[in-house]
Amino acid sequence: MDTAHTPPAIPASDVERVAELATAKRRVVEQLRRRIVGQQEAIELLLVALFARGHGLLVGVPGLAKTSLVSSLAQTLSLSSNRIQFTPDLMPSDITGTDVLEQDASTGQRHFRFVRGPIFTNILLADEINRTPPKTQAALLQAMEEHRVTASGTTHLIEAPYLVFATQNPIEQEGTYPLPEAQLDRFMLQIDMGYPAEAEELEIVRRTTAPEPEPLQGVLSRDSILELQALVRRVPVAPHVIAHAVALVRGSRPAEAAAGSHVKTFVAFGAGPRASQALILAAKARAVLDGRYAAEIEDVRALALPIMRHRLVMSFRAEAEGVRPTQIIDELLQRHKA
Repeated sequence: MDTAHTPPAIPASDVERVAELATAKRRVVEQLRRRIVGQQEAIELLLVALFARGHGLLVGVPGLAKTSLVSSLAQTLSLSSNRIQFTPDLMPSDITGTDVLEQDASTGQRHFRFVRGPIFTNILLADEINRTPPKTQAALLQAMEEHRVTASGTTHLIEAPYLVFATQNPIEQEGTYPLPEAQLDRFMLQIDMGYPAEAEELEIVRRTTAPEPEPLQGVLSRDSILELQALVRRVPVAPHVIAHAVALVRGSRPAEAAAGSHVKTFVAFGAGPRASQALILAAKARAVLDGRYAAEIEDVRALALPIMRHRLVMSFRAEAEGVRPTQIIDELLQRHKA
């Protein structure tokens, strides 16, 4: 066949790409199911974060497959990935990299060369991120926001796509440090993982005590992921859907005149504009992952809890009375009906 005079292929329409993304989701989930038992909501939210270009924070006690879930997702994507085990003695340069002094053997001249750290990858697994002090946690801030790292006055770009999936043990456990609010705000989603059901735990024990399974297969290429991430940005959102997302976020701020009594009493600081942006972007991703080419209010409301719960700073009274962010968000959803 003479390919020199073959006309270029017509690009698939966005509607067709929505179907492509729904198919990709199914294939990824099939691969993850070979390693992960249960945790359906966590898988769904991780995929929302992936295609919305957002970072995810997985919270739960040890042994709930947080690390395995992120590692398995990285294996199903044709992307580079690194894992950092956060410990109390970890230094910022262990994450970002450091300048190394080298000497030219022929001339004797010395110069500094920047050796990149594990932060330079496509998917970074920050394991037990709250096991290290805030100074080291802050080493991720610029990379998470700007996809670049500045060291010794030189800026180094990180290749797209760039996603940070961090795992965190509950703050109540010994040897942990609370994440700074600025760090928490850069995570699009907080994914809370609970204990498995009895049947799921039986299956977990059966699988993990059997011979090692075959490696997972790669499902999506880097170029495909970038195209699908761009598709999510093009998903249309009606003005009333944006207004609903903004109303939910503004309703979490105690200084707002329209804030409810629960917010004024139990919230010290509400969610910022990043929460509004995250609600819309995640709603777009949720819609196309479901095979729909428009984000709806239902998508926003379904994502309000994982997007807002880690952004609310509760008051001392809330701590004393045991009022949790989940209760505040439930009250917000009741006040702002669809």
